[in-house]
Amino acid sequence: MIDLTPAQAAPRIAALLAAHESRTLDYKRVSGKMVGKALETICAFANTDGGVLALGVADEKQASGATRLFGTQENPEALDELQRKVRTQFHPPIETIRFMRLPCTLHDGNAGQVVLVQTAKSDKVHSIVDDGTWLRLDAGNREMTAAEIAELSYRRGVKSAESAPVAVDWSLLDTPVWADFAAARGFSRARPLAEQVAQLGLAERVAGEWQPRRAAVLLFAEEPGGLLAAEGTRAEVRLMVYQGKVAEAGARPNMKKPPRTLRGPLIRLIDDTVRAVLDELSQGVELASSGFKARHLYPERVVKEAIVNAVIHRDYRLNRDILIRIFDDRLEVDSPGVFPGAITSANIAKAVSKARNPLIVKILRDFPVPPNFDLNEGVPMMFAEMASARLYPPQYRQIVDAAHEHITVTLLNLERPTVWDEVSHWIDIQGMIANADLCRIAKVDTLKASKMLKAWVEQGILVQLPDRAKRNMAYTKPTQANDEPDLLSSTLDNKSE
Repeated sequence: MIDLTPAQAAPRIAALLAAHESRTLDYKRVSGKMVGKALETICAFANTDGGVLALGVADEKQASGATRLFGTQENPEALDELQRKVRTQFHPPIETIRFMRLPCTLHDGNAGQVVLVQTAKSDKVHSIVDDGTWLRLDAGNREMTAAEIAELSYRRGVKSAESAPVAVDWSLLDTPVWADFAAARGFSRARPLAEQVAQLGLAERVAGEWQPRRAAVLLFAEEPGGLLAAEGTRAEVRLMVYQGKVAEAGARPNMKKPPRTLRGPLIRLIDDTVRAVLDELSQGVELASSGFKARHLYPERVVKEAIVNAVIHRDYRLNRDILIRIFDDRLEVDSPGVFPGAITSANIAKAVSKARNPLIVKILRDFPVPPNFDLNEGVPMMFAEMASARLYPPQYRQIVDAAHEHITVTLLNLERPTVWDEVSHWIDIQGMIANADLCRIAKVDTLKASKMLKAWVEQGILVQLPDRAKRNMAYTKPTQANDEPDLLSSTLDNKSE
């Protein structure tokens, strides 16, 4: 339990009373019946986006302002019981729960305390012993169905489509790619192929017979996409090169050449895709407005890493290709699926790596010439390399409201001005930036600041905060634009305390 002083607690209490119950915030008075509901809320937070449960605070419908503060003194035994049960009642255990005690003046004028329970978004799927698996809604909890639990397990990376057995004949995996891999591992050709693949964890017994897992087909078959089409899986890469900065729809799209499809076993797919993209980038960009040629400035290692990550970490349940788009001012890579575990657009540069497809990652490392990626260091390397090249950092976005969920990483072919580093740091600390802030940082006038902000919005580096008048406009990074009001950092981040 973290204990704050009254001075430290006061602004946090004010923030709690000003906020509203939401997807990441819940209020409960402390009573004997509270424990079960509190466990459900904590479970739901862990299975959704994390959140804060404020204990000893009445719901907004029951009271207003400081009259909502009833404190944990109403039933201290219930709080003790909750603290015991959070250690024993979750399966698997939730390791990201923290309690914080805030002293305050209660509704009756007496001194008391409220307790905040922070639960971070988990990289697992959690259930309550004998009480189901829970999901957080906008302002409440709901028990999940079996189908929803399975879907969340795939999205979190607890389960992976790579492990599913598929009805593919073993002869279709006896390819030159397998021969090279087997020779490098020292496998004897006298042993049946199925037994050797099973030894690698790439096969499963079905009705008494070995059946290859989806990962084995992706790794060794000559045409994985064709063999897995019946399973609803696509495994190709589509490369598109555009003239200009936007994709224009219509009868004559603004493509420099017809789209190209790359296919094959994953080791070859990675190599062929990297080579094809680097070949296109080496040709430069002819700027239509001037006739001059410009170079693509991205470091080669960054391009390779973006492609490798898309191939090895995509969700192979989804019937969608990886899409790579080259524009005059950027390179975009779309990977089907969502971020696994607790990774987000905002923390990906610092988060611990989580492989969605660990079998594929493991086997690719054992090929004679493995793909050029650094385990657990690839994304931080991309940020460091782009910074060294004086380019904007990679832009990661998770698209969940489209027909097909996907993650897009964008590399901008633009040298960033020196002032951007200061602007980026300002937004990381303050959460947003306004015209007046940029004027002070860059030492420019209002008109120049407006032009800079407009350019950054057009480039996708910044977005406007919604519901603001023009004279009160402010901007933030796309990765921070959809964040909930951040009670977590203001109430529970005790690093400075």
